[in-house]
Amino acid sequence: MSAFGTVFMPKMAISWFDGTSWSEAEMVSSDSIQLHPGAHVLHYSSTCFEGLKAFRHEDGSTKIFRMDRNIVRFAQSSRLLALPEIDPDATAKMITDVVAHFADEVPAAPGSMYIRPTHIGTEAAIGKAAAPSTSSCQYVLLSPVGDYFAGGDACLRLLIEDDGMRCAAHMGMVKSGGNYASALQPIMNARAEFQADQVLFAPGGDVQETGAANFLLIDGDEIITKALDESFLHGVTRDSILTIARDLGMKVSERQLSVDELVERAAKPGCEAALSGTAAVLAPVGTLIYQGKELKVGSGSVGPTTVKLRQTLNDIQWGKAEDKHGWLTTV
Repeated sequence: MSAFGTVFMPKMAISWFDGTSWSEAEMVSSDSIQLHPGAHVLHYSSTCFEGLKAFRHEDGSTKIFRMDRNIVRFAQSSRLLALPEIDPDATAKMITDVVAHFADEVPAAPGSMYIRPTHIGTEAAIGKAAAPSTSSCQYVLLSPVGDYFAGGDACLRLLIEDDGMRCAAHMGMVKSGGNYASALQPIMNARAEFQADQVLFAPGGDVQETGAANFLLIDGDEIITKALDESFLHGVTRDSILTIARDLGMKVSERQLSVDELVERAAKPGCEAALSGTAAVLAPVGTLIYQGKELKVGSGSVGPTTVKLRQTLNDIQWGKAEDKHGWLTTV
């Protein structure tokens, strides 16, 4: 089976901002895009994106999960990068139109259609290192994906990094490619030296997030995760899981979590940890690596609360449970 996100639908929705107004969105081939080599995005990383999914329900309908929340974050990222303002309604139409166009290609459960709206600065101006792009391009790619856990529900190994940061603190809440690029070298080093799957960034001992997902500690009926601030990404899946946890009567503590507290709690029997994100929803963490030592999280295997939370969210996404929060948009 192809790796996640490597297969694309043959067309994408696209719109261009010329410095004054946005063009009418159109459907074009998704295998190419024409940019000047001096385009702002290629030199000064004026780019942001989103990741969300569409699901095929048993009645044949197609539903997009939490599109409104993703568009709000997309607009926020664009503003924080000084990209031209997007029109949220126009972006929503681009997403729903392209998903509707390929509705017959949306995989049935446990697969889904991954949606990648992207916004890039296009002005050809290599002298604007300290100025924004006046023109830009917005497009929406689709990628059909299968079951993230088809190979088994293996627990992840995380290296705790209490010195470096994933990205510049004021950029953390921006979903920009540069943030992922800055985390890549530490992740590669962690894999080579410790066989870690990801790095859990905890600058100054403050547990934040990994290179590509939010971190949740589950201790009994309590979920502990860092309170929202500008230093890390405000995950839509994170928000969804916390909402479901409250619905299930769990205590949700959004607060500072120190490395010392994490290590102490993680060693307790029954403790669980997980990473939340669009691709996996909740991926279990079985091992923490800190100061050269390996620490099991609880039993070191996938925990029942992680499975329950993930299944509850999946059931809403695939229409097997009531959508009482109005998270699904019909295409």
